Amino acid sequence: MLIAQLTDPHIKGPGRLLARRVDTAALLAGAVAAVNALNTPPDVVLLTGDLVDAGRPEEYGLLREILQPLKAPVLPIPGNHDERGALAAAFTELPFLPRGGAFVQYVVEDWPVRLIGLDTVVPGAAGGAMCAERLAWLDATLSEQPERPTVLFLHHPPFRTGIGHMDDFGFDGMDAFAAVVRRHPQVERALCGHMHRPIQRRWAGTLASTAPSTAHQVALDLSEGGPACFVMEPPGFQLHLWREDTGLVSHTAAVGAWDGPYPFA
Repeated sequence: MLIAQLTDPHIKGPGRLLARRVDTAALLAGAVAAVNALNTPPDVVLLTGDLVDAGRPEEYGLLREILQPLKAPVLPIPGNHDERGALAAAFTELPFLPRGGAFVQYVVEDWPVRLIGLDTVVPGAAGGAMCAERLAWLDATLSEQPERPTVLFLHHPPFRTGIGHMDDFGFDGMDAFAAVVRRHPQVERALCGHMHRPIQRRWAGTLASTAPSTAHQVALDLSEGGPACFVMEPPGFQLHLWREDTGLVSHTAAVGAWDGPYPFA
């Protein structure tokens, strides 16, 4: 099973640039083309939040237009720039998406790895949370199939990364979240967005990671009090390959036209 992860495209309205500089629509279209061009096509594409920039219906309309060429099904979860109701309305073909303002949490059983989407959004806030209600649902859902390999996908990483201005947004319920996951060793990975960079950490008895954005990247600055800046490093996405004999192995791919490939001498 091959899982592609696209995150943080931050789609604006048609013809609009992010920060008057970033053509997020064109960059996402390039990522979609790169996924479609893979020698091994993915079984599913996870969209780990901040799908649009302001939660507006017209942004989701453009998002769907750009995603339409994808050959694999998509599974979206919201980020802090998304609006739950507008997101659910944009993906009407996904009957498991909760409607009416409920947390966008769901489980998909169609592949060898069980996929659980989690909602870490706090409306009006940049940081994330896992409250008692969301955690109770997760604990019960994981308890249903304790032997089956499982991937969690969510927007906010449940750990501090060292990029101070991003960490300062916070994650309420981080310790309680870790305690729930630690009780369920079948969790192979917690796949996150939000950071606009690939970052990994051993967490709660498993691995948690973030992926690069399909658009702009957060500047890699681990100094105390570093400024909030973005850079136009190459956009990217991640691939997570599941095999029975190896478990889940993750790769980061850069989007763009690169010289090669050339055979090794």
